[in-house]
Amino acid sequence: MIPAEVTGYFQYLSPEYNVINMPSSPTSSLNYLNDLIINNNNYSSSSNSQELMISNNSASDEDHHQSIIILDERKQRRMLSNRESARRSRMRKQRHLDELWSQVIRLRNENNCLIDKLNRVSETQDSVLKENSKLKEEASDLRKLVCELKSNKNNDNSFQRAFEDN
Repeated sequence: MIPAEVTGYFQYLSPEYNVINMPSSPTSSLNYLNDLIINNNNYSSSSNSQELMISNNSASDEDHHQSIIILDERKQRRMLSNRESARRSRMRKQRHLDELWSQVIRLRNENNCLIDKLNRVSETQDSVLKENSKLKEEASDLRKLVCELKSNKNNDNSFQRAFEDN
């Protein structure tokens, strides 16, 4: 027999080239083939020698049907296994994608916190720099004042000496 897949049914050509449509599920295929074999056995039980020859062909056809059924069952199991594997793969991919999105959110939050901290440190640095500049000016002013006082003291001392000398 020659298999050909047709929407939901498998189509086979029997040795007499009669088309046989079989359901695609393994159990309904098995039931269908059993009915077909029983009908075929009833047909081959007549005494005609040509019918006996068809009966012998039916036995080999039964073996062929069984091998086709086994292959169909294996194909169905493989398809189910592949579907399950694909489903697991999609689930892993989705889980990975979810983890990546949560990592993106966590990193964005962390980035915002670091930016806020940087802004606060920058503002603090600006105020410290201004205060440092002001303190440097005050120190410079105080040095000038000390120098002037020393200079005035020296001048006062020389003025006092000059006054005392006179």
